[in-house]
Amino acid sequence: MIPDRKAGLRTGFAHPDHSPGLLLWQVTHRWQAAQRAALAPFDLTHVQFVLLAALTWLAEHSGGEPVTQRELAAQAATDPMMTSQVLRALEQKDLVERREHPHDRRARALAPTKAGVALANRAIVAVETCDREFFAPLGGNTGEFATALRRLRDR
Repeated sequence: MIPDRKAGLRTGFAHPDHSPGLLLWQVTHRWQAAQRAALAPFDLTHVQFVLLAALTWLAEHSGGEPVTQRELAAQAATDPMMTSQVLRALEQKDLVERREHPHDRRARALAPTKAGVALANRAIVAVETCDREFFAPLGGNTGEFATALRRLRDR
């Protein structure tokens, strides 16, 4: 029996390498693997690093106001429930403190510990080195690439 050519994948692309979604998925997986390797010496997952780094940044730029879990999740673009679970893991590692919020009884005030700030600052060197190496094939176009990514993120 001869296979029906119409029974194949009905894609609008002549080749898988023409699909931006597939390419983004493939590149993302390679980048995540590189980041996992870069963060392994620090005993941090990538999401733990992102939340710890984002909290460290927010705490420094909050004007003395407490940082909430909602603000952290928004800054990191993470799911609030997942953020809570990761914060518990960071708290168990003594990298983050969750205190009573001074103005909102329902919220918790988040702060990186001294050890958390130190670890975030050591790990960010490895993360940014990894990024420079990973994105090096873009040459001088990394700024344009980042602009395009922000356009997709913010739409």
